[in-house]
Amino acid sequence: MVERGPVDKTFRPFRPDQIFLVPPSLDEWLPQEHLARFIADLVDEHLDLSAFYADYTEGRGAPPFDPRLMVRVLLLGYTTGIRSSRKLEAACWNQVAFGWLAGGQAPAYRAIAKFRKRHLSALGHLFVQALELCQAAGMVSLGTVALDGTKVRANASRRKAMSYARMTEKQKILADEVSALLAEAERIDKDEDARFGKDNSGQGLPAELARRETRLAKIGEAKAALEAEARQRAAAQAAERARAAGADEDTLAERSSAAADRAVPKPTALRNVTDPESRIMKTADGSFAQCFNAAAVVDAAHQVIVASHLNNCAADSQALTAMTEQVSTNTGKAPKQLLADAGYCSQANLTAAAEITEKTGTQFLIATGRLGHDEIVPAAPRGRIPNGLTLKQRMARKRRTQPGQAAYARRKAIVEPVFGQIATLQGKHVLLRGLDNARGEWKLLAACHNLRKLHGHLGTDGLGSLRTAT
Repeated sequence: MVERGPVDKTFRPFRPDQIFLVPPSLDEWLPQEHLARFIADLVDEHLDLSAFYADYTEGRGAPPFDPRLMVRVLLLGYTTGIRSSRKLEAACWNQVAFGWLAGGQAPAYRAIAKFRKRHLSALGHLFVQALELCQAAGMVSLGTVALDGTKVRANASRRKAMSYARMTEKQKILADEVSALLAEAERIDKDEDARFGKDNSGQGLPAELARRETRLAKIGEAKAALEAEARQRAAAQAAERARAAGADEDTLAERSSAAADRAVPKPTALRNVTDPESRIMKTADGSFAQCFNAAAVVDAAHQVIVASHLNNCAADSQALTAMTEQVSTNTGKAPKQLLADAGYCSQANLTAAAEITEKTGTQFLIATGRLGHDEIVPAAPRGRIPNGLTLKQRMARKRRTQPGQAAYARRKAIVEPVFGQIATLQGKHVLLRGLDNARGEWKLLAACHNLRKLHGHLGTDGLGSLRTAT
């Protein structure tokens, strides 16, 4: 039935059952400047996928999906915030851009998840290739870079974190429950053997028993990890004390071994059962969550990430030296100036910064700490640097000079918007569990951030301008 309005209005023809006389072309449904076309050209013409193909060394078995297809889908997904393997499979069916990239195919979510896990190292290496393309496009100046860290949520709930004391208690409870369930299962088996005969095949472990045994095994692993960490920490502390006392190597080894044997984790020591390598950390909103600590060095010119890393230590200070060296490794050039907040200020870092400055010429500008509410902001220093200043005093003086204040004022505007863009467009969390897997996924997120910047910078010219330039 055709509805009529108050006037005799002519509408555009709408025939949803119309049969196409000529097969439709997906290529006509996608704008020329679309991100999907950019990624297709990127994967086919500019990225080195040899590491993906080299991993296939077995000729037998069903043909897998072409790595070009899978990399295309993953890059578009991670660039636009669709990262779940199930959602990526659905997107290949429902979204024109993903269907066009996949050539009309739709890999099952298990195939996508297995490919990502199998080739995570190669996917992480795409970060360096994306950075090289940004350099070729003139987007990386390395005049001023800014280093900062951010908490990235792990794929685990902090409610699954247990203390060592609670693990010991829960381990006993679960062991008793498993024993009771085993006794009950044995009684039921005897009754069924009497009724149906001994040749009757069972259905495996009862669900309740399997669930409890799995939890018991996970708690045992977490408890063993806490005990190993306690032994390692006690041995290192005993060795340090013995070395300070001037003990010889034999005495040092003996004291370390004895301390490790006596070590017991603190009752309050925590370990997450779901992802044992993640840690409870305080996030920017003041809450506590199961997280990893990610770091990035961002170039001031176009907010391109030139170095990235992720660990499970809440403190930022350990990353300064490694991240500075990674910038030079990734780009082949040391930055002229590196900005960092007070979280990176330590005696070890200030000493390392002085050595790097002497070696490469990189100038560091590190905040030395915030002033109290009742403290007066000192005037900008002038004249020659006084003799006898410590490294921290020299850095604080440098930070208070007018050039230092002007340069440091740009730090937030350089690096913090990048974390905001990742959180908004891609999601500031990791799906993969384990430190190595989370680290590889963070590198993939950083690579896709750079690709999005490259796409916006090149505009309608696309990667063809890079091909012409090279």
